[in-house]
Amino acid sequence: MSVPNFEPMLATRWNAAFDDVNWWFEVKWDGYRAVVASSGGRIRARSRRGLDLTGPFPELSGLPLPDGVAVDGEVVAFDDRGRPSFSNLQRRTGFGGRGTAADVGVNFVAFDLLYQGESIIARPYEERVERLMALGLPSPVVVPEPTPEHGSTLFELARAQGLEGIVGKRLGSPYLPGRRSPDWRKVAVTRRLRAVVGGYLPGEGGRSSTFGSILVGLNDESGLRWIGAVGSGFDDATLAAFIGYLRQIERPTTPFHNQVILPKPVKPVWVEPGIVVEVEYKEWTHDSHLRAPVYKGIEIADPETVTWAEEGPL
Repeated sequence: MSVPNFEPMLATRWNAAFDDVNWWFEVKWDGYRAVVASSGGRIRARSRRGLDLTGPFPELSGLPLPDGVAVDGEVVAFDDRGRPSFSNLQRRTGFGGRGTAADVGVNFVAFDLLYQGESIIARPYEERVERLMALGLPSPVVVPEPTPEHGSTLFELARAQGLEGIVGKRLGSPYLPGRRSPDWRKVAVTRRLRAVVGGYLPGEGGRSSTFGSILVGLNDESGLRWIGAVGSGFDDATLAAFIGYLRQIERPTTPFHNQVILPKPVKPVWVEPGIVVEVEYKEWTHDSHLRAPVYKGIEIADPETVTWAEEGPL
């Protein structure tokens, strides 16, 4: 059976957790978003921007989905305590530090059903979830049960477990492919964003052979806007892998349209803005730069989709 491609529906950022009888709540999974479909005996796994995820994650090709089904979810690697670990997932991309890719298994966490013999995206959210759970999909697919009404409680549990946050979804709402909707609200435990790498600062001392920090920005109407220098969060293996790729994409001029403000006189090395990273940070400064940013990993994403409107301060 032929199954159409769907772009993932996107959530709106929300400042605080809430309770509401008209909403169900889910954990915000720390993985790679994917829409997976079984069509004519073949499994497709597409990223948010349509990239094929069966390359970096070949086990997705064997997911036990019935023919004629498409589900939305995330590719997740769990740690030894059963928590989603983005750092474990990074080892599969070559930017994840210690260990080898072969020792990292992944699961697919499915949280919405989009197609079951026919498109059901116009059906209410709760019906789609109930039909997904009724499929009884076995491991390595995981189908978590949403928490009705009590978003604040789930948020505190997520905080206690060191998870990324929660997502609230309004009952009765349709699935809107490729659109960001207030019917889905994401509440972060820690402040995180995606950013585009546009350069790096040469390292000193123990980092003299790699780099001291990466220079990151967000796309706005004028181009790539510099927002900060990220030097924390890298281990030795990640530094070595990262610098190898950065050196391949160096360029002579800055990709940023605004001034890059550095703490001391050092000559940056500019790169083509092709790498997307996830960054954790304390807050935005008054001049719209990141305070205390920490590198968390590589994102599989189109850099042009990483925008000021989507990732910048609320």
